[in-house]
Amino acid sequence: MSVRLGCIADDFTGATDLANNLVRAGMRVVQTIGTPDGSAADIADADAVVIALKSRTVPAAEAVALSLEALDWLRTAGAEQIYFKYCSTFDSTAAGNIGPVTEALMAALETDFTVATPAFPDNGRTVFKGHLFVGDVLLERSGMRHHPLTPMTDSNLVNVLAAQCSCQVALIDHRVVADGPEAVRARIEQLRATGVGIAVVDAVSNDDLLRLGEALAGLPLVTAGSGVAIGLPANWGIAPSEEAATLPPATGRQAVVSGSVSVATNGQVVDYLGRGLPAYTVDPLRIAAGEDVIGAALDYADAHLGSGPVLVYSTEQPDAVRSVQGRLGAAEAGELVEQTLAGIARGLVERGVRQLVVAGGETSGAVVQALGVDRLRIGGQIDPGVPWCAAPLPGGETLHVTLKSGNFGTPDFFTKALAALEGSTS
Repeated sequence: MSVRLGCIADDFTGATDLANNLVRAGMRVVQTIGTPDGSAADIADADAVVIALKSRTVPAAEAVALSLEALDWLRTAGAEQIYFKYCSTFDSTAAGNIGPVTEALMAALETDFTVATPAFPDNGRTVFKGHLFVGDVLLERSGMRHHPLTPMTDSNLVNVLAAQCSCQVALIDHRVVADGPEAVRARIEQLRATGVGIAVVDAVSNDDLLRLGEALAGLPLVTAGSGVAIGLPANWGIAPSEEAATLPPATGRQAVVSGSVSVATNGQVVDYLGRGLPAYTVDPLRIAAGEDVIGAALDYADAHLGSGPVLVYSTEQPDAVRSVQGRLGAAEAGELVEQTLAGIARGLVERGVRQLVVAGGETSGAVVQALGVDRLRIGGQIDPGVPWCAAPLPGGETLHVTLKSGNFGTPDFFTKALAALEGSTS
């Protein structure tokens, strides 16, 4: 086995988002949940390995330690280039974790330079003059301004990253990128000569990402959202192939578990409810009061799973989220909901669910850990950045699961995802 690209993702949905783009570009990809315990010999026939961490919102020192552990494993596996993947909305706080993890990886790899760009035009994330746009609005004016854990109030990524880093941060703007890979490489050398350690890179189209990807061949460390991934496989002579996305046939019952509070996921819940499909609401205040919310949700599922998919959700509008946080505390409310939804997901699988949609990065992390999933095979794309995956279960069965970032997907994502799985594996 020869691992070309070794990837470290700071949450589980972001990991599948990255793996999805690599598969679409022709790479055979294995995603692990956490750093594997075993040797690289356990990862057969993979061009890329994506290690999914739950490090986006933990203390910076913990995120650094987890990332360095993953780096050590990937280097032992022979990875030729390292890719640190974060969210396309650059989710972070003034203390990190993007900057501290990036600098720790640079030090471990003994490199004095890397790039940073969360651009993912297919999902409306573009970087222009160093500013991140979500669709047609600046990041600071998007729904991310109200994110309960990582509210983003500054769209200038040079400023955001410089506040987290000890090294100098600069910009490679759209005019340089438009001039092609050689121009980007020349600009990189100019910046390195002046002591710049990290360059935010503009990208407003997939063509920009393809030019950038070619320019990054041989760079020890790349940091980005998932967008840049479309331009990297070609550096190893790898071309798109449908075979890379093949999954086993789907079986079993269907369910959706949603813990995201994003605007996109709120819309997806509304769409699902509007179809008159069965859904159960998880109330954080009932959890805090000691009620058996897991048992109640599973009782509801027992009554409905036989006739089709069931949604279990805690998604709320921003005002409702702030009200709950005010009573319980932001971290406490989030942890209560995550662990409750994880317990519900485990119960759903015990009841025969083998096609599971999970919405929200933190929720996805809690769910896969509760299910004991340690690796995923990456399949076809449902919406940009969101693939179906296959996970082995004890006894030889397969769980088909999609881990959706809260901000991704069309309004009809939940029903579309389940229909797409039936069509792609029949």
